[in-house]
Amino acid sequence: MALPLALYSTAQVRALDAHAIEVLGIPGYTLMKRAGEAALRYLRTRWPMAHRIVIVCGGGNNGGDGYVLARFAQAAGLTVTALAAVPPEQLRGDARQAYDDCKASGGQIRAFSPELFGEGDVIVDALLGTGLRGSVREELATVIREINSAKRPVFAVDVPSGLDSDAGISLGETVRADCTVTFVALKTGLFIGDGPEFAGTVFFDDLEIEPPASAQFKPRLERILDSEIQRALPRRPRAAHKGNFGRVLIVGSGPGMPGATRLSGEACLRVGAGLVTVAVAPENVAAIAAGRPELICLPLTDMSLLEDAIERADVVAIGPGLGRTSWARGALHAVLDSDKPLVVDADALNLIAEAGTSARDNWILTPHPGEAGRLLNIHTEDVQRDRLTALDRLVARYGGTVVLKGAGTLVGTTDRIPALCERGNPGMASAGTGDVLTGAIAGILAQCRDIWLAARVGVLVHAMAGDSAARTGERGLLASDVSRELHSCVNL
Repeated sequence: MALPLALYSTAQVRALDAHAIEVLGIPGYTLMKRAGEAALRYLRTRWPMAHRIVIVCGGGNNGGDGYVLARFAQAAGLTVTALAAVPPEQLRGDARQAYDDCKASGGQIRAFSPELFGEGDVIVDALLGTGLRGSVREELATVIREINSAKRPVFAVDVPSGLDSDAGISLGETVRADCTVTFVALKTGLFIGDGPEFAGTVFFDDLEIEPPASAQFKPRLERILDSEIQRALPRRPRAAHKGNFGRVLIVGSGPGMPGATRLSGEACLRVGAGLVTVAVAPENVAAIAAGRPELICLPLTDMSLLEDAIERADVVAIGPGLGRTSWARGALHAVLDSDKPLVVDADALNLIAEAGTSARDNWILTPHPGEAGRLLNIHTEDVQRDRLTALDRLVARYGGTVVLKGAGTLVGTTDRIPALCERGNPGMASAGTGDVLTGAIAGILAQCRDIWLAARVGVLVHAMAGDSAARTGERGLLASDVSRELHSCVNL
């Protein structure tokens, strides 16, 4: 089954389970059997030549899913060993029924022992799932460490054991799966934070449950789709001219920082903006003009010049290479005094964090986790520990649209479901890629004039460009490599 658009919290998925059982009248054990069937289907899809399966079963419903999978896999002709990581006498409810049915069918169930991993072509993790509260207990942490060191492919059922299924962080020890099959609804923790690192490829089955149309089941996140590019950047009329595609002003590149604004300006052009002006410290003009002659360079010797440039622009971006000097503060003050749509990044964010400013609806803030921490007056680690909550707080405090950069960039605004970008790669963790993103968002905003859509599509095409640039390897990827790929990504 193709992955759906919506992602949900663990509490919502549990409520959806309860809705299916209590309102729709579907027995819990029926859902467990559906999960086992789906798990077997995707296991065989991923490893069609695997004939020996070792399933590590825990003490809750995730363990019950494992025992159901064991019974169905055996019936399908596979050689299956179920390892009880928790004594079966501790099982209750549907999990106990699954164990009893597996045993009655002649299934091979043995006490957990890592030596038995050698009997499997694939190890199935059905240890903890979403039922974990707090850190993994030491006896189960030992089991997880053994799974991770077994040198066998790992298939996780519902959620890799030890992963926080909301925040996507490790709760002590976490199974590193090659792929994960998840049920009922997609859990946010599989896609944000370190979730993708632990979950691998994600498969999905809804177990024939449809979320009701109610506020309780409003998705916590939604995935950004490729189709949004065409919505933001439709086919151009044959008689179009550059004035149809927006005028962007990028303010930045204080003394000694010519590269940042050049990268932003070039990215802005690469996504299709009609005219791009960069307002920079005078000593940077020659370097920028020589490297990218398509950019209009404004030497910012007097802030009155900036006021005139802002008046002529459709969109203003500020921050790349700006610095924190009195010159930078003067430029930021002039920009914030305008009513133009803004894209705010880098040192402009740091200056806002220092001085404070009122919330506004018509800006896009693009902090990385460190900048987000400064804007919220919390540690970077706190941002990364719960990125969704940090995003919510940034939107509540500053208004507008917020792009929280990082692995799994998040986009949020008031009264809309936050968005997630799944694209991108570690090679993009290099100097200047944030400047490229600023320019891409500003250039798309100048064309579509929709702040929410421009932020989403800017994030998406930037990540796609990074993936395209990394086709020959992630290490050594440059921001200019990413910028060059933008042209093809906005013309899909």
